[in-house]
Amino acid sequence: MTVAIRILENIEDMALVEDLQRQVWPGSELDVVPGHLLLTAAHNGGLVIGAFDTVSKNQPPALVGFVFGFPGLYFTPDGPRPKHCSHMLGVEPTYRNQGIGFLLKRAQWQMVRHQGLDSITWTFDPLLSRNANLNITKLGAVSNTYLRELYGEMRDGLNTGLPSDRLQLDWWVNSRRVNRRLSRRARQPLDLANYYAAGVKIVNPTEVIDETWPVPAEETSLPVLEKQPDNDPPAILLMEIPADFQALKETQPSLALHWRLHTRSLFEILFQYGYLITDFIYQPGKHPRSFYVLSYGESTL
Repeated sequence: MTVAIRILENIEDMALVEDLQRQVWPGSELDVVPGHLLLTAAHNGGLVIGAFDTVSKNQPPALVGFVFGFPGLYFTPDGPRPKHCSHMLGVEPTYRNQGIGFLLKRAQWQMVRHQGLDSITWTFDPLLSRNANLNITKLGAVSNTYLRELYGEMRDGLNTGLPSDRLQLDWWVNSRRVNRRLSRRARQPLDLANYYAAGVKIVNPTEVIDETWPVPAEETSLPVLEKQPDNDPPAILLMEIPADFQALKETQPSLALHWRLHTRSLFEILFQYGYLITDFIYQPGKHPRSFYVLSYGESTL
C-alpha cells in the first residue's frame, strides 16, 4: 500500500472527512464534526491532515485516515501558553494496523513544531490497548491526568454503554524523548520479561477465567505504595488492562464496566501519589496481555 499524506484545506476535502467519520464512529450523525467547522479551523491555525490510498488505478486517491486539531491554551504558574489540541484521529476500519495513524501523527508533529508550539494534547480511552501502544510507546506521549465522564453519555457505536472516562496525553514535541521515538533510529521497546527481570511489581494481579478474559482482583488498594521511613514508592509499576477491550465489551459488558471502574480507581490513586504513564507493553501470545508502565516522579523522563 502506498499512502500519501497531505494538508486538507478546501470544502471538498472536508466533505470526505465527514464521510470518513461516519465509517470510523458509526451510529450517531449528531457527533460528526461538520465540514464548515473543519474548514474554519484549518483556515485559522488549525490542522486537518489526510492519508490517501494512492494504489487504486483509474480512480482518485481515497481518503483512508485523518487527524484534526486546533490551537488552544494550557496553564502554567506564569500564565497561559499556546498549544495544539488534537481532537480527532480516525482510520478507515479496513486500513487499521498498517501504521497510518502513526504517519498522520508524525505529520501533525512536524506542522505543529513549524508553528512554533511546544505541546500537543489529546484524550483517549485508557482501556484501548492499540491506541495506548500508538500514543505512548510509538509517539512518546505521557499522562498523569485522568478525566471521569469527560463527554457524558456517548452515542456512537464504539463508545455507547460505558462511562466516557479518558486519559489526557501530553506530547512535548521538542523533547528528546519524542524526537527519539519519531526518528529513524527509534529505541527498541522493552517487553514484559525485561520488567519481570528487574523485579517490577504489577499493581493489579489478574487471573484468566475460562481461557478468555483477564479478571482483576476485587481489592484496588495499593499496599505496594505504602511508604516506608525515608523511602520513596517504587520507581516503576505495571498496571494491566484487557488486550482487546472492544471485543470484551461486546461479549461481557458487565466485566467491561468492572474494568472501567477498577482502572479508574487505580489511575486516580497512582497519579495522586506522583506517578506518570511513560510507556506501554503489548505482550502477544495465546492470551495477549497489555500493561501500562508508570514511573514515579517527572525526573524519570
